[in-house]
Amino acid sequence: MSEFESQIKKLYSEAGGKIDFLRKKSGRPLTLTEKIFATHVTDLKNQDFQRGTSYLSLHPDRVAMQDATAQMALLQFMLAGRDSTAVPTTIHCDHLIQARVGVAEDMKHAIHVNKEVYDFLQSASERYGIGFWQPGAGIIHQVVLENYAFPGGLMIGTDSHTPNGGGLGMLAIGVGGADAADVMSGLSWEVKCPKLVGVHLKGSLNGWASAKDVILKLCGILTVKGGTDKVIEYFGPGTRSISCTGKGTITNMGAELGATTSVFPFDERMATYLRATQRADLAKLAEENAKNLVADPEVEKDPKKFYDEIVEIDLSTLEPYVVGPHTPDLARPISELAKDAKEKGYPVELKAALIGSCTNSSYEDIGRAAHVAAQAKKAGIKAKCYFLITPGSDQIHNTIRRDGQLELLEQIGGTVLANACGPCIGQWKRDDIKQGEKNSIVTSFNRNFPARNDGNTETLAFMGSPEIVTAFALTGRLDFNPLKDKITGAGGKEIVLQAPEAPELPARGYASGEAGFVAPMPEAERKKIQVVINGNSDRLQKLESFSPWDGKDFENLPVLIKAKGKCTTDHISPAGPWLKYRGHLDKISDNMFLGANNAFTDKPGMAKNWLEGGKEETASRVARDYMDEKMSWVAVGDENYGEGSSREHAAMSPRYLGGKAVIAKSFARIHETNLKKQGMLPVQFKNPPDYDKVKKDDRVSIIGLKNLSPGKPLTMILTHADKSIERIELTHSFTEEQTEWFKAGSALNLMKGR
Repeated sequence: MSEFESQIKKLYSEAGGKIDFLRKKSGRPLTLTEKIFATHVTDLKNQDFQRGTSYLSLHPDRVAMQDATAQMALLQFMLAGRDSTAVPTTIHCDHLIQARVGVAEDMKHAIHVNKEVYDFLQSASERYGIGFWQPGAGIIHQVVLENYAFPGGLMIGTDSHTPNGGGLGMLAIGVGGADAADVMSGLSWEVKCPKLVGVHLKGSLNGWASAKDVILKLCGILTVKGGTDKVIEYFGPGTRSISCTGKGTITNMGAELGATTSVFPFDERMATYLRATQRADLAKLAEENAKNLVADPEVEKDPKKFYDEIVEIDLSTLEPYVVGPHTPDLARPISELAKDAKEKGYPVELKAALIGSCTNSSYEDIGRAAHVAAQAKKAGIKAKCYFLITPGSDQIHNTIRRDGQLELLEQIGGTVLANACGPCIGQWKRDDIKQGEKNSIVTSFNRNFPARNDGNTETLAFMGSPEIVTAFALTGRLDFNPLKDKITGAGGKEIVLQAPEAPELPARGYASGEAGFVAPMPEAERKKIQVVINGNSDRLQKLESFSPWDGKDFENLPVLIKAKGKCTTDHISPAGPWLKYRGHLDKISDNMFLGANNAFTDKPGMAKNWLEGGKEETASRVARDYMDEKMSWVAVGDENYGEGSSREHAAMSPRYLGGKAVIAKSFARIHETNLKKQGMLPVQFKNPPDYDKVKKDDRVSIIGLKNLSPGKPLTMILTHADKSIERIELTHSFTEEQTEWFKAGSALNLMKGR
C-alpha cells in the first residue's frame, strides 16, 4: 500500500468520529460538504461553521499544479527553506504546448521551446519530492481524476478547474500558487465557510442530452457570479444516472459559476470508475465507508432545511444547450440558437469546431462524438470547417486510438492535437483568419471569454457537448439543429442524425499510457539535486520578497485603471503568448491589464499617464513610470472583479508594479485571496454606485489601515481635480490572519518570519 493510500485509509478510519462530533455540535444531519470539511479542519472542536461568515482552517490531502502556475508556486515555495513538500504534490505539463498542426509536430515544438521551463519543473520536483508528469501525459484534471481523486478527499490545485475532482466525490478547490506554496510548506489553508447550493437532479439523461447540458443550463440559471463563496452540491436520484466522468464534466464547469467547488455523492458509478482505473482497493474502501461519503438521508428528504438555495433540474426533459458568446452564462437550448443568432447578428458560418479538453475528453465523450462521426462517414459527409480533437490524457488517447474512435473522427476531417490544454487556454496558432476578423467557433470547452481561445477578441466562441459540436462541424453552420434538421450526404441523400450512444468505460479496459511519470525520489537523494534556473533567462526569474507595509495610510494615489464591465484574470493578465513568461515576474508584468476595458480610455489595456499630462500608454508602462518616481497607485473594478482563471500573476503583477489596492463593487473568490496573499488591499464599495464617483484624474486616499481588522470598515477619500472631496465607505473580508499577511507585505513574508 502506497503512502497516499495509507493516508486515505487513515482519513476514512477517523471520519466517522469527526462527522458524529460535528453532527452533535450542529444539532442536525449533515450535507456531504459539511462531512468532508469536518474530516479536514485543523481544530474541529473550536472551528466555527457559520456559512458565509467564518473562515475554515483546513488540511488538504494533496496539491496539484499545472506547468504554467507551478512555476510561480515553486519559486515561492523555494523561499520557505523546506527539503520536501508536506503533502503529496504533483506537477502536470499541459499548458505550454501550443496547438498548431497536429500532435507529433506540436509536441516536438513544445519540448524544444519550453526546455528550460520543463528542466526547472522536473529538477524542482526531484529536489522537493513532487510527482512530475511530463509533457504529453495529459491535462491536469483528467490525469488527477484517473490517478489521484478519491471520494471524501480535499485537494487544492493551482488551476480554477480543479473542481473536476468533484466528479469522484471530493472537494477539489482551485487556488493561487501562494496557497499551494503554503500547504506544501506545512501550513493550513483558509477559505470562507461556503454557503451551499443544492442542485436536485431527477430523472435520467436520454437522447442528445448529456452531462455537459446539465452544467450549461445551470450556468444560465445561476450566472457567472451566482456561485461565489458557495459550494454546489448535487443530490437526488438523477446523480446516479450520470457516469463518473460525466459528473467530472459538471463539477469542472462549476468554476464558471464562481463557485468554491462542486461535488457529487459517492455511488456505484464512481466505484466502477475507480476499478476501471486500477484502484480496486480504494473502491472497496469507499464502499465500506459509503455512509460518510454521502449526505445524511434526511438531507435529500427535506433539502430546504439544509441548503441555502435549491435548483431543480429534470434530466428526463433536458434539451442540449449551447452557451455564448463571450460568457458561459449566456445560455439557451439548441432549439433557440438559430433564432438567437439571427436576432443578434452572430456569424452563422462556423470557422472551427473543437472537441475534447479537460472538460469533455472522457471515453464516453469521445465515443458519443465518434458515433455522430460514424453516421456522417456512412452518408459520405465530412466536416465543413476545421475540426480539432484534444484528448485529455495519454491513457485516453491510446484507448480511443486502439478502439477506433479517433480514426472515425479523423475520417470525417478531424485533426488530433496533443494531450494538452491547447486552444482551450489560448494556445492555438490560427492561420485561417486575420486578427480582428469577426468569426464564430464552437467548442466543448469550459470557458469562452473574448480572445480566450485564439487571442482574437472578435472570435465568438459558443460551447456545447462534444457530440453537438461534432454535429455542427458537419454543416459548418451555427443555425443547424442536429436534433431535427437534415444534412445532405453523398448523392444528394438527406439524413437526420440519430441520437449518439457510447459506453462510459472501455470494455477491454484502458490502454496504458506511454508518456512519462517521474515518481518522487527517495528523500536521501533529493538534496543532491540542483534546481535548474538560468540567470540570463527571460522565462524564469528568482523571486525577491515584497516590501512589508510601512505602517501608513495610502495617500493621494492616482487611479491607474477603472475597469468597466467584465474584468477577468484573462483581462488582467492575458495568457496565450504570455504563458511562456509565467516564471518571470518582471517580463510577464508587461501584460498587466492588457485586456481590461478602462472607463477612462478608448482602447483596452491603456491608461492615462499623469506624469505626462494624461498621455495614453499601456497600463504597465504607466505603472513603471510611476514606480520610477516612487509613486504607488490603485485600480478600481466593477462587479465580480477577477473572475475566471486562478492565475496569481493577475495579483502579483499589480503588486510588483507598485499597486497598493483594488477597490471594486465585488470580487471573485480566488482572485480576492490572491490579492491578499501578495500584500495587496482588496476592498469593496459599501455602496456599489460609489463606483461611478471615481473620475479619471482623481487622487485616492485610504485611511484607517492601522486599525485594519475583521469587519471594521475603511474610508476612501476621493479628491477631484477641482480639489473637492468625497468620503466613501469601504468594506473588506480580511481575517485576523490575513491582516498579518498585509502588514508583512505578503503571506510568504509572514511564513518566512515565523
